[in-house]
Amino acid sequence: MIEINRDYRPVDAFEYDLRHIRESEGGYAELCVTSNFTFLTGASHPEELITRAAELGMKAIAITDRNSLAGVVRAYSALKELRREAEEAIKIRSQHRTDSCSRQEIGHPAPIARPETPRLPQLIIGCRLVLRDSPVDWLALPKNRTAYARLTRLLTLGKTRAEKGQCHLDLCDLVSGCEGMILIALPPAKLNARPVVAHISKMARRFPGHVYLGAAPQYDGSDQIRLRACAILAQKTAAPMVAVGDVLMHRGSRRQLADVLTCMRERITIDQIGTRALPNAERRLKGTADMKRMFRDHPAAIRRTLDIAARCSFCLSELSYEYPDEIADGEAPQARLSRLAHEGLQQRCPGGVPKRYREMAAKELALVEHMGYAAYFLTVHDIMQFARSKGILCQGRGSAANSILCYALGVTDVTPEQITMVFERFVSKYRGEPPDIDVDFEHERREEVIQHIYKKYKRHRAGLCATVIHFRSRAAIREVGKVMGLSQDVTASLSGQIWGMSNGGADPERIRELGLDPTDRRLAQTIRLIGEIIGFPRHLSQHVGGFVITKGRLDELCPIENAAMEDRTVIEWDKDDIDALNILKVDVLGLGMLSCIRKAFDLMRQHEGKTLSIATVEQEDRPTYKMLRNADAIGVFQVESRAQMNFLPRMKPKTFYDLVIEVAIVRPGPIQGGMVQPYIKRRQGLEQVSYPSKALKEVLSKTLGVPLFQEQAMQIAVVAAGFTAEEADHLRRSLASFRRMGTIGGFRERFINGMLENGYDPAFADSCFSQIEGFADYGFPESHAAAFAMLAYISAWLKCHHPAVFACALLNSQPMGFYAPAQIVRDAREHQVEVRPICVNNSDWDNTLERRADGALALRLGFRQIKGFKEEDAGWITAARGNGYRDAESLWLRAGVGPAVLERLAEADAFTDMGLTRRNALWQVKAIRGQMPLPLFSDQIEGEGIREPEVQLPTMHLGEEVVEDYVAMRLSMRAHPMELLRPSLPGLTPHAELITAPLQRTGVCGLVITRQRPGTASGVIFLTLEDETGVSNVVVWPKIYERFRREVMGARLLRVTGYLQREGIVVHLIAQDIQDMSHHLTELGHPMEGAIGITQPQADDAPRRTPVKTTARHPREQAKKLFPSRDFH
Repeated sequence: MIEINRDYRPVDAFEYDLRHIRESEGGYAELCVTSNFTFLTGASHPEELITRAAELGMKAIAITDRNSLAGVVRAYSALKELRREAEEAIKIRSQHRTDSCSRQEIGHPAPIARPETPRLPQLIIGCRLVLRDSPVDWLALPKNRTAYARLTRLLTLGKTRAEKGQCHLDLCDLVSGCEGMILIALPPAKLNARPVVAHISKMARRFPGHVYLGAAPQYDGSDQIRLRACAILAQKTAAPMVAVGDVLMHRGSRRQLADVLTCMRERITIDQIGTRALPNAERRLKGTADMKRMFRDHPAAIRRTLDIAARCSFCLSELSYEYPDEIADGEAPQARLSRLAHEGLQQRCPGGVPKRYREMAAKELALVEHMGYAAYFLTVHDIMQFARSKGILCQGRGSAANSILCYALGVTDVTPEQITMVFERFVSKYRGEPPDIDVDFEHERREEVIQHIYKKYKRHRAGLCATVIHFRSRAAIREVGKVMGLSQDVTASLSGQIWGMSNGGADPERIRELGLDPTDRRLAQTIRLIGEIIGFPRHLSQHVGGFVITKGRLDELCPIENAAMEDRTVIEWDKDDIDALNILKVDVLGLGMLSCIRKAFDLMRQHEGKTLSIATVEQEDRPTYKMLRNADAIGVFQVESRAQMNFLPRMKPKTFYDLVIEVAIVRPGPIQGGMVQPYIKRRQGLEQVSYPSKALKEVLSKTLGVPLFQEQAMQIAVVAAGFTAEEADHLRRSLASFRRMGTIGGFRERFINGMLENGYDPAFADSCFSQIEGFADYGFPESHAAAFAMLAYISAWLKCHHPAVFACALLNSQPMGFYAPAQIVRDAREHQVEVRPICVNNSDWDNTLERRADGALALRLGFRQIKGFKEEDAGWITAARGNGYRDAESLWLRAGVGPAVLERLAEADAFTDMGLTRRNALWQVKAIRGQMPLPLFSDQIEGEGIREPEVQLPTMHLGEEVVEDYVAMRLSMRAHPMELLRPSLPGLTPHAELITAPLQRTGVCGLVITRQRPGTASGVIFLTLEDETGVSNVVVWPKIYERFRREVMGARLLRVTGYLQREGIVVHLIAQDIQDMSHHLTELGHPMEGAIGITQPQADDAPRRTPVKTTARHPREQAKKLFPSRDFH
């Protein structure tokens, strides 16, 4: 049994002095608060509500969202953080008073007097239950842990009997499941309606002393009359009246946003809101004085809020998490773990297990036994064993790679020789947090693993974490714009051109560029509201794979609901919530590269007779590293982005650990911290490697004195600034939220002062803290980078030595990665892989390999490359193929696929081996459309169908063929569009020649295949252009972007003029002028025809598609919709 919090004692914020609440002469507890986790209703974050309650000196606050506990952990964490900050500030002030010069600790400091610690509000956990058969809403506030478990099970009951996002509960469910809760009835406007009186009276009789009548002001001028009516109803029903604010927002300034949310919920515009608008801003959090004034004739209603708060003593820190510990064959978990670990090491080291490995394993096993985590390791092992029994490739990553136990169990494949394993980074008895193992599975087969978990542990014990879907810029613009009555054209313009409105609103100049008036009142109001709603939760979705599995009932920890996906159930809390409560999860993640590698291994076994695994691929292969040093990395895991490919020639990897650094260094953390340039200069010998102290040399020697990994950043805090391990880890986990809240100053001061005490230079201390701030934005742990580097190496090895196998597997694993199939096919051909077209007589659903006459492997494109083609239709075609099809009609008769399927095949030019051109094939399909449905015994009368007379159709020229290829498959093997357009675009440098071109003003043109705007790049945009010779990297500085925003964001074909920068084989074009050349794509369909003597077909001759659900088929029209880019920001 594992009780994660058995030694955990929460911060004083949750050790409430209930006696103080009872005996207080004044004060008020707000018991009815709706946060924005009542989606499209509440107008404030839980954190904002808690902070405001503290500012108002409120005694207690209950977060009571509609049929939900989704926001309570955020409120809990916010309150905990306020307490920590207050205590930290007191500690710092105390240190300044006692020894402001040396800042040295003098003896044992006296305990800080309790009056110095400001009292913060008590957080009451609860929700607002809305029932299907009751006109009364009920605030349900559990008094203790047992009652809380009943509430979560009650919510689970309602949610699992309804579709996602709904909760179907009836009054009988409440009666049977509310024991131990305080229930506050919230009646509708018509107080004396018979059902209202009956329901409240029934509950008051059934649960005496636990049922109250909530009286909420309406702020409509009739509140005193209503409150007197509530008092009468309270007497009639024997439910004492208690004051509630029915709060929707922390401050009145959110009133307009609350109205916008109402419009979204009701699907109306702001001009249609009418009486549904808030009449004023009074539904905000109010202090004691305001509420006493409102309830001046009913003081007992105020006092009762404090009585209820004192009775509701339950706190989320009481939740005790136990991990499942199923005993297999009577073997205790620890004994089983020890046996499996030793067996695993023997399998890993058939020549004998090194003494160091045995000592590491013994140390880890002892710590695991002390912490009681054996069952957790066994559960992960069980899940991975199931996957492997089904042939599903999987690999652990993250901090688990620091564990030799994980290596022995087959969870990770990183050896102790490849990285320095520090188990304490994974499991530590001092850090007080559970281990966290992330396991990647093939993305196409992960669902099998998920269903295995549900089947084994049952749905009341296992559930996926939630993910909170927030309003981001585009969705906020679209939804708020619609509510505010902006036209679709205006919202589309704002959405398409304003990139990153969340970073400080919209620049008036950008608004003017769109032809809009930034001073227009309605538009300005809309933009302000967009800024307010960005970051608001929109709904809950499911986490990519974080599973919570419990020994007892999971639905007594947190409500469980149905996911949108069939056969999935999800808890209401996200990964940050469960992390805050020290609840373990196993991340069952899907990774496309694992699918690709497994398929590559299958192809190797099928065509080369070689059986490979991640552990048996040849290590430290020189040709593989040489290929990477040349930035030949399209499709290679983690190093295929333009930034990584530009860095590879500078990094010049020669060993596995070089790859570990390569994976970690091109990340926001190291980039934000300014670590990349110092490291690469030291690696290239341009800067001397130096260490500020011997202690830091031990931490930074593997990375040449530059911190690149999260572990190093935290070790600096410990070694150089005097942080405890617990303090350093708290810094790591909390830094990002502190930066958002603007309270990073306390940590900065402690850190820098600590380094100064240890004799470090002030500038160096400040630089170190800036680096740690960078890691808060996303830095890799060394172990995580090592696990990913392993897959990077495997994929690079496959690409280097088996390019046809790798390209085939990569195409069969799409969608994934950085590049579209067109670039993958092109790269394969550049590696001398013959790529064969789709063919009805040779292709399968997947791309396949075919042996050439010279023994090499050729890549045959599969039906999956045809846009809109179904795997089921491909199955019928391959199953009935036999010795092949003679024509389109024989395919129709034997495979039984419809004319629409045949038409897609013809558009993809899949009938060429029958001697049919694309147009001839479409003509045959047209004839089939006119025939009767499939006759009986069609296989016996093949060839007896009615034949259309042969028609001499005009030949399509190359440009038309290329366009039609892209229409059907998003790729073409005939020619690149730029090859055809180059004669009409003189004066441009082919991309392949940039490596030798003079470093002067240069012009290029190409299809935009990627746009990137990293958050770490200070507004710089990186474009990747492709022509017939290769790709070019274009850097667009912010000022240039402001001038050419429309071109950068909207063009499919760009002409860029600028100056070259070159470092080795890395070339960048720094943009100075940008032109949208997309209109030239229409030349692929028509203007070139006269020059090469081709006449357009007449209307009566050209084959036509059926008019249903079609658009213009002419290449000039289709070209406008082709060549989409992949954009990352």
